Amino acid sequence: QVQLVESGGGLVQAGDSLRLSCAASERTFGSRITGWFRQAPGKEREFVAAISWKGGNIYYADSVKGRFTISRDNAKNTVFLQMSSLKAEDTAVYYCAAGTIVVVPTSVDEYDYWGQGTQVTVSS
Repeated sequence: QVQLVESGGGLVQAGDSLRLSCAASERTFGSRITGWFRQAPGKEREFVAAISWKGGNIYYADSVKGRFTISRDNAKNTVFLQMSSLKAEDTAVYYCAAGTIVVVPTSVDEYDYWGQGTQVTVSS
């Protein structure tokens, strides 16, 4: 069982930056693809970014491409999401997810483990 704990959320102004972290409890975390998703009030959970276990394959939602950067440090069992030029529409609870066999990295259903989420609020 992999436990994921997100941190780094908060209240910022439009144009600011934040870095989210996702720490995993399992040493084999480094062998799993990891993704970030977000869910705004009244909306479905949506894909933000994903990174393969070695970092060679990275995926972004069009809405965050060029502003967000996903990275991982397998030695520390941690994945990061650097968010820049934040907009009000980025406001959501951000979730970290990990999966062993992920064919479609953008799909919520592909991931086996989820964190509890961290709130990001961007004021305009």
